[in-house]
Amino acid sequence: MREAEMGAFVHSSSNDEASHDGIDLEGGTEKSAAQHSSAFKQLGILDRFLAVWIFLAMAVGIILGNFVPNTGPALQRGKFVGVSVPIAVGLLVMMYPILCKVRYESLHRTFRKKELWIQIAFSVVVNWIIAPLFMLGLAWAFLPDEEGLREGLILVGIARCIAMVLIWTGLAGGDSEYCAILVAINSILQMVLFAPLAILFIHVWADEDDGVIGYSLAAKSVGVFLGIPLGAAILTRFGLRSIFGGKAYEKFLLWISPLSLIGLLFTILVLFASQGRHVVHQIVSVVRVAAPLVVYFATIFLLTLFVTRRLGFGYKLACTQSFTAASNNFELAIAVAIATFGVDSDQALAATVGPLVEVPVLLGLVYAVKWFGRRKNW
Repeated sequence: MREAEMGAFVHSSSNDEASHDGIDLEGGTEKSAAQHSSAFKQLGILDRFLAVWIFLAMAVGIILGNFVPNTGPALQRGKFVGVSVPIAVGLLVMMYPILCKVRYESLHRTFRKKELWIQIAFSVVVNWIIAPLFMLGLAWAFLPDEEGLREGLILVGIARCIAMVLIWTGLAGGDSEYCAILVAINSILQMVLFAPLAILFIHVWADEDDGVIGYSLAAKSVGVFLGIPLGAAILTRFGLRSIFGGKAYEKFLLWISPLSLIGLLFTILVLFASQGRHVVHQIVSVVRVAAPLVVYFATIFLLTLFVTRRLGFGYKLACTQSFTAASNNFELAIAVAIATFGVDSDQALAATVGPLVEVPVLLGLVYAVKWFGRRKNW
């Protein structure tokens, strides 16, 4: 299947907000070194040095969490759907600008395409069969003697991503509209499948009955972290476009676009600050959990990228599929682990390590896939 067949998803205009690197990978063309340099100079300081800001946010968070004793408890004091209020705010701010870019007015035509349903079927198989089973295998292979850490890792594996995948896909030059559709599909499936998979993987196969995992928390998490920004984005798009017109709305998108990365940096800072002390003081457990997570993120991403490239999906669609498969819903995994097993449990620690590993690994994969796309004229 060629990428051109997914016309509604491919951004051919020069106003493709999703392509942060300014590189046109569509149609298999490669720009010259001078054009790459020019595009780099046109990026804002936030986009240009994003890797620096992310690692700086991580470092500042760890320093605050370890050297300012009250930071962690203060950030965790208020809870919203199982996660701290600052993290919830960061996630909502992060998702809103990206969802504002989706062309909701043309989605009804998009869903008539057979190619779309093939892509959705592929994504469902990878996200809800292959990836969770692979994480289950890694959890038992790396942590056979650590029941709590193993359970936390399993929770990370079955919590499919509905937030940060939009960031990674946009940074790598994937298709933001298509990614939003996959996020919506995964959100619906998450409300239905999360609890049964958790019960199957933890309580049935492992015969471990130390907590009850229910539907309600998963449904609330998805409803809040997708429902609120999605509803706001739909109202914003139809409201502003009808009042001020399309050109004014494009300017509005350019104005709010930095909020996505600001929300990402804020979320990372708060996450590391609130959990940094807990992580540093249990460094051996953190390393044991981090090892299978690195294997998981890298393997699932690269395997999905390889298969989609061989199937001829095209760069944008392959990139979107790969990041959707490799990303996880850390806010749901953390919320369920804390609500079911307690804030100081090994399960909560393992779930917390998930995003701490995911952020640098997937950021590295963003740069890797962009380099690969340019090298192969993809």
